[in-house]
Amino acid sequence: KSIEKQRQKIQIKEIDPCGYCNMKPLNEIVSHFGINANDNDIRHLGDGLINDTYKVTSVQAGDNSVYVLQRINHHIFKDVDKLQRNIEIVTRHIRCRLEAQGVKDPARRSLRFLHTQDTGKTYHFDGEDYWRMMVFIDNTFTRKAVTPDNAYRTGTAFGEFQYMLSDITEVLDESIPDFHNMEFRLTQFRDAVNSDIAGRASGVSDIIGELEHRSEHACLAERLHREGKLPKRICHCDTKVDNILFDQEGNVVCVIDLDTVMPSFVFSDFGDFLRTAANTGKEDDPDTANVEFNMDVFRQFAKGYLESAGCFLTPLEIKLLPYAAERFAYMQAIRFLTDYLNGDTYYKTEYPEHNLIRAKAQFALLRSIESKIDEMTDHIHNLTHV
Repeated sequence: KSIEKQRQKIQIKEIDPCGYCNMKPLNEIVSHFGINANDNDIRHLGDGLINDTYKVTSVQAGDNSVYVLQRINHHIFKDVDKLQRNIEIVTRHIRCRLEAQGVKDPARRSLRFLHTQDTGKTYHFDGEDYWRMMVFIDNTFTRKAVTPDNAYRTGTAFGEFQYMLSDITEVLDESIPDFHNMEFRLTQFRDAVNSDIAGRASGVSDIIGELEHRSEHACLAERLHREGKLPKRICHCDTKVDNILFDQEGNVVCVIDLDTVMPSFVFSDFGDFLRTAANTGKEDDPDTANVEFNMDVFRQFAKGYLESAGCFLTPLEIKLLPYAAERFAYMQAIRFLTDYLNGDTYYKTEYPEHNLIRAKAQFALLRSIESKIDEMTDHIHNLTHV
């Protein structure tokens, strides 16, 4: 029966790009959040890869309220209750900080989730899927392209996001356990090499050796944390320019997509942005000559980030920001190569060597970053004198 239901859902999705024929089930879902089930215009929103997202516009007389409805991917976020608890804590804390600062319209500067009428939670479970609703923030847009100006504004936004949460006292859970744990990723990698399930290890022995050679340095953060020298902070852990809402003048309004907000090293937000945004090539570029680390993007992102976050970071955290860029290029190379060795079971691939090409492109980015460590270090020092 479950297979048949899944088949029917797939058929419906082929007919209706929103995945729900005539929107009747979606109107039923929104009714659990206190929204009239009959008078809504519901349309697909965005192109997110994880959650299905819809824009819900109330068309009742005299009501022009607009909301965002999301189906949470509970295959990735396995404990939805903990996930939503994290988000509630974070959004509530940010609103309190903004109100204390006297910021105009603080509700617009942080996501606001609706509670269900039956359970009072910020999500509804329909027996198969988990859903949540939030208030739509109007007159805003996201950006895809990264420019030095965007990088500066993005750095400022994520630095401020970390700063707003730097004094939080409530304990957050890991929404994806070991998400940015380098030692865990290396264990996965070594298991894949030793198992060699797909029989591919012998053909990539050179890159395996190169990555192993760098493994001790890659795990520096975990060692420093155990020694009590490096704290964990509340981080966004998915720092992309399109996870920020801008107003029509290009100013930052709000950080969005909070599913991965969890305790981590500040390197998660700093390094992961640069891994994608400062790469002159594509993540799966078959020509590694195209792959370089863009120092203009680095300089502007670092400048914006430190203007917002520099007031609470320790000298060691600031000093190791160039290491953050190395760490995340290395981590992604490890993850792509691990999946290649395991027979491509995690990432979607378009051809047999796709994950290997990805791993080689990330390794090329890593080598470019390594060649510019001194230049990055000098820039950080000039900004902070640390």
